[in-house]
Amino acid sequence: MHLDRIALMLRFLPSGPKAFLVEVEDNAQVLSLLNEVAHRVHSDWIKHVVDIVPGERTVLFDGVMDLNVAQTDIQSWRLQAGPARPAMTVDVECRYDGPDLGRVAELWRMSSEDLVDYHSRLPHRVAFCGFAPGFAYIRSLDEDHLVPRRASPRSNVAVGSVGIARTYTGIYPRPSPGGWQLIGRSDARIWDEKREPPALLTPGTRVRFIPI
Repeated sequence: MHLDRIALMLRFLPSGPKAFLVEVEDNAQVLSLLNEVAHRVHSDWIKHVVDIVPGERTVLFDGVMDLNVAQTDIQSWRLQAGPARPAMTVDVECRYDGPDLGRVAELWRMSSEDLVDYHSRLPHRVAFCGFAPGFAYIRSLDEDHLVPRRASPRSNVAVGSVGIARTYTGIYPRPSPGGWQLIGRSDARIWDEKREPPALLTPGTRVRFIPI
């Protein structure tokens, strides 16, 4: 499949003496930028970067020795215009029995059974990670199925809980407070420090939820 490559509009924002933020138009361009970094991982300035942190529409480069060299290099890249190249798919078994399942089904004006069928058939893809180590913001829901966060967050959400908020699905990698609507749970090891990489779900990864 042919993929056009174009010069994207990038905005560089300072973030300390050795860091800067690259801001793009949408998350697809974030994934394209990360793909380009992977291709150029041995570039003089990239191989010394301490950390690269993607967000919904930004990528933070931290530990950059020469900010001018790095930004000039990135500005010369011709990034992929369309969706990122095919990525790994991870199957996640999910018990759709969360305490908020009925509430979300009512919001979507469908039965709980239809919600399970709908959610498990969606094309899920990790947009970025944050909140806690291994917590992936999995984009899948469209604007007609936006889900608000709970008005009052729970003080403790069990590890493996599958929740949705706005256009994202997330799986809690450890017990923590949380305000997402919980629709299920999974036994998948989302974060394992003995694994390389520790996070099961990384930006760009496709996710397939398997109802059990």
